[in-house]
Amino acid sequence: MIQSRLQTIHTIITGANLDALALIPGANLQYVTGIDFHLMERPLVAFFIPGRDPVAVVPALEVDRLRESGIPFRLFPWSDSEGYQGAFEAAAAELRLSGRRLGVEELRMRVLESELLRRHIPGVQIVMAGGQLAALRLRKDEHDLAALREAIRISEEALRACLDSVRPGMTERAITAMLVVEQLRRGGGKHPFEPIVLSGPNSALPHGEPGDRPVDEGEALLLDFGTTVRGYASDITRTVSVGEPPARFVEIYEVVRAANAAGRSAAGPGVPAQEVDRVTRQVIVDAGWGDYFTHRTGHGLGLEAHEGPNIVAGNTRALEVGNVFTIEPGIYLPGEFGVRIEDNVVITPDGAESLTTFPRDLLRVTW
Repeated sequence: MIQSRLQTIHTIITGANLDALALIPGANLQYVTGIDFHLMERPLVAFFIPGRDPVAVVPALEVDRLRESGIPFRLFPWSDSEGYQGAFEAAAAELRLSGRRLGVEELRMRVLESELLRRHIPGVQIVMAGGQLAALRLRKDEHDLAALREAIRISEEALRACLDSVRPGMTERAITAMLVVEQLRRGGGKHPFEPIVLSGPNSALPHGEPGDRPVDEGEALLLDFGTTVRGYASDITRTVSVGEPPARFVEIYEVVRAANAAGRSAAGPGVPAQEVDRVTRQVIVDAGWGDYFTHRTGHGLGLEAHEGPNIVAGNTRALEVGNVFTIEPGIYLPGEFGVRIEDNVVITPDGAESLTTFPRDLLRVTW
């Protein structure tokens, strides 16, 4: 698998008319090496050059982890006491990239790494390669999907356990903590994003932050959360009613549920991403609530909680087998409540499979 991914990197380099590619800690480096290095004050840069062994400037305390990848890196380690300047200078001599085109992740690389490259590789041409790299992780293989399925299983089981314990008077923050613990108990990893647990009028904030507001009987409770397995993220939203809901909430919920179902049915290989957004959104527009669906229908999901492909108007890219993304329509009524139902789907040769299976019918929390 590692060799296949290295070959994909080399194909991207040559296809983009580059001489080499520099990756720093993040999803792309994890995808290639299988190791999750976090971005910190100690710079780590891995260089990939077609036809040659890759090179890495690496903090000494990370050398053993990088070797675990099985990739034959030419390592230039540095310690805290000696600093990283010498390691970059030695690596530059090995790389022989003066006057060459070096691709970088422009949305991730910091000024620090960029300046070190310019300082130690005279005449290097730093080229933005984010667009080409976007294709690296678009199509998930069975290894990726196995991790995604496990992360989703953990999140769904945790949600069931959490809802069994929700009672009126509990705060959003307390429910969030319970949800986090239930995922950790089942083997979940770090959070791909901060969980969103919102009640009553707070649920009308698509990206609100859980606070000390207690949930009351008859109110909406929106839970948007996920976990990771081997770095791959789940991202699930369900909106439930604490006790018996008012008729207006039931009406809005059914519109969102229908929009979610329409989006899942529309997805398939060869379908433009924007078409899934259009079909999903049209259900809400036709019901008269189009002005209250204020975000895209979905986003890609993998080693990052938000990656390609985006399910949004203007994205004409055709969906491909192995694409994984969310379908998460919502209606948000300021001062009243919000409803969002989010599923994770993968494109298959025959259409789309929903990796999430948690019930979409309106659930009423009872006690």
